Amino acid sequence: MARQKLDTTAAEEALRTIDGWALADDGLSIHRRFTFRNFSEAFAFMTRSALAAEKLNHHPDWSNVYKSVDVTLSTHDAGGLTELDFALAKAMNDFV
Repeated sequence: MARQKLDTTAAEEALRTIDGWALADDGLSIHRRFTFRNFSEAFAFMTRSALAAEKLNHHPDWSNVYKSVDVTLSTHDAGGLTELDFALAKAMNDFV
Protein backbone atom coordinates (compact mmCIF):
# COMPACT_ATOMS: atom_id res chain seq x y z
CA MET A 1 0.00 0.00 0.00
CA ALA A 2 1.26 3.46 -0.90
CA ARG A 3 3.11 5.64 1.58
CA GLN A 4 2.68 8.73 -0.55
CA LYS A 5 1.15 11.66 1.30
CA LEU A 6 -2.43 12.43 0.29
CA ASP A 7 -3.35 16.00 -0.54
CA THR A 8 -6.07 17.68 1.53
CA THR A 9 -8.83 16.92 -0.98
CA ALA A 10 -7.94 13.22 -1.17
CA ALA A 11 -7.69 12.98 2.62
CA GLU A 12 -11.09 14.61 3.11
CA GLU A 13 -12.61 12.30 0.49
CA ALA A 14 -11.12 9.21 2.17
CA LEU A 15 -12.37 10.43 5.55
CA ARG A 16 -15.94 10.41 4.26
CA THR A 17 -15.65 6.64 3.75
CA ILE A 18 -15.04 5.85 7.44
CA ASP A 19 -17.34 6.54 10.38
CA GLY A 20 -16.30 8.19 13.61
CA TRP A 21 -12.93 9.62 12.57
CA ALA A 22 -12.04 13.31 12.42
CA LEU A 23 -9.32 15.20 10.62
CA ALA A 24 -6.87 17.05 12.87
CA ASP A 25 -6.80 20.83 12.60
CA ASP A 26 -3.44 20.69 10.83
CA GLY A 27 -4.76 18.12 8.33
CA LEU A 28 -1.84 15.76 8.99
CA SER A 29 -3.64 13.07 11.00
CA ILE A 30 -7.00 11.54 11.82
CA HIS A 31 -8.22 10.64 15.27
CA ARG A 32 -11.01 8.81 17.05
CA ARG A 33 -11.98 7.81 20.58
CA PHE A 34 -13.33 4.30 20.98
CA THR A 35 -15.35 3.63 24.14
CA PHE A 36 -16.15 0.14 25.37
CA ARG A 37 -18.13 -1.39 28.25
CA ASN A 38 -15.02 -2.16 30.28
CA PHE A 39 -11.23 -2.48 30.28
CA SER A 40 -11.27 -6.06 28.97
CA GLU A 41 -13.17 -5.04 25.84
CA ALA A 42 -10.88 -2.06 25.29
CA PHE A 43 -7.82 -4.27 25.65
CA ALA A 44 -9.25 -6.90 23.28
CA PHE A 45 -9.83 -4.16 20.71
CA MET A 46 -6.24 -3.00 21.09
CA THR A 47 -4.97 -6.55 20.64
CA ARG A 48 -6.94 -7.06 17.41
CA SER A 49 -5.86 -3.61 16.20
CA ALA A 50 -2.21 -4.35 17.00
CA LEU A 51 -2.33 -7.50 14.85
CA ALA A 52 -3.86 -5.55 11.95
CA ALA A 53 -1.23 -2.82 12.36
CA GLU A 54 1.55 -5.43 12.22
CA LYS A 55 0.12 -6.88 8.99
CA LEU A 56 0.09 -3.40 7.45
CA ASN A 57 3.47 -2.51 9.01
CA HIS A 58 1.77 0.70 10.11
CA HIS A 59 1.36 1.51 13.77
CA PRO A 60 -1.01 3.87 15.59
CA ASP A 61 -0.30 6.50 18.19
CA TRP A 62 -2.74 5.52 20.90
CA SER A 63 -3.52 5.52 24.58
CA ASN A 64 -5.86 3.57 26.81
CA VAL A 65 -7.54 4.68 30.01
CA TYR A 66 -9.90 2.11 31.50
CA LYS A 67 -12.59 1.63 28.82
CA SER A 68 -11.48 4.28 26.31
CA VAL A 69 -8.90 4.03 23.55
CA ASP A 70 -7.77 7.24 21.84
CA VAL A 71 -6.18 6.69 18.44
CA THR A 72 -4.30 9.06 16.14
CA LEU A 73 -3.18 7.88 12.72
CA SER A 74 -0.57 9.52 10.52
CA THR A 75 2.23 8.24 8.33
CA HIS A 76 5.22 9.90 9.93
CA ASP A 77 7.73 9.11 7.18
CA ALA A 78 5.36 10.68 4.61
CA GLY A 79 4.71 13.75 6.73
CA GLY A 80 0.94 13.30 6.83
CA LEU A 81 -1.89 11.02 5.81
CA THR A 82 -1.55 8.12 3.38
CA GLU A 83 -3.75 5.24 2.24
CA LEU A 84 -2.30 3.20 5.11
CA ASP A 85 -3.95 5.44 7.70
CA PHE A 86 -7.37 4.94 6.20
CA ALA A 87 -6.85 1.19 5.77
CA LEU A 88 -5.97 0.86 9.47
CA ALA A 89 -8.87 3.11 10.50
CA LYS A 90 -11.29 0.90 8.54
CA ALA A 91 -9.84 -2.22 10.12
CA MET A 92 -10.18 -0.70 13.61
CA ASN A 93 -13.79 0.24 12.91
CA ASP A 94 -14.48 -3.37 11.94
CA PHE A 95 -13.32 -4.52 15.39
CA VAL A 96 -16.00 -2.51 17.24
